[in-house]
Amino acid sequence: MESQALKELIKQGLAADKAGSKIGAESTADIQNNASHPDLLALLDKGNTTSKEWAQRIDRAITEVGGVAERPNEVLEAHYRVSKEISSEAQTDEVRDLGIIASGQLALHYWIASFGTLKAYAEAVGLSQTAREMQASVEEAKQLDEEFTALAQKMLAVK
Repeated sequence: MESQALKELIKQGLAADKAGSKIGAESTADIQNNASHPDLLALLDKGNTTSKEWAQRIDRAITEVGGVAERPNEVLEAHYRVSKEISSEAQTDEVRDLGIIASGQLALHYWIASFGTLKAYAEAVGLSQTAREMQASVEEAKQLDEEFTALAQKMLAVK
C-alpha cells in the first residue's frame, strides 16, 4: 500500500477527530447540567478531563502528520443531537441519567474505534508518536466505558 495515500487517510481521521473534540467540549456543559446522580456527575467530570487530554493528543498527531484541513464530524454532531433529545424526553431523573450513560458509552465506542484505527494506520506508516498516543487514548476510553457500565449496573440494582 502506498504510504502517502495512507497518511492522507490518517489526516482525514485526525481532522474528523479534531472536529469531534470540539463537539464534545461544547456538549459537556449541557450533559453535566442534565445529570443528577452524584456518581454520574463525577464520572462526567473525569471524562471531560480525559477528553481534553485526547484533544491535546490529536493536536500532537496533527503536528506529526504535517497539519490537516478542517472538516466536520457529522457522526458526532448527529449523536449529540440525539443525546439531547433523549435527555429532554426522559420522564425521570434516573432515566435521564441512564440515557446520559448510554449516550456517553456510544460516544466512547466511536472514540475507541477511531483511536484504534488511527493507531493501526499510524504504526503502518511509521508515525510512532501518534500510534502510542492513540493507543493510550483507546485504553482510557475503554476504562471510562467500563466505569459507565458499572455505574449503570449500580443504578439499576437500586431499583
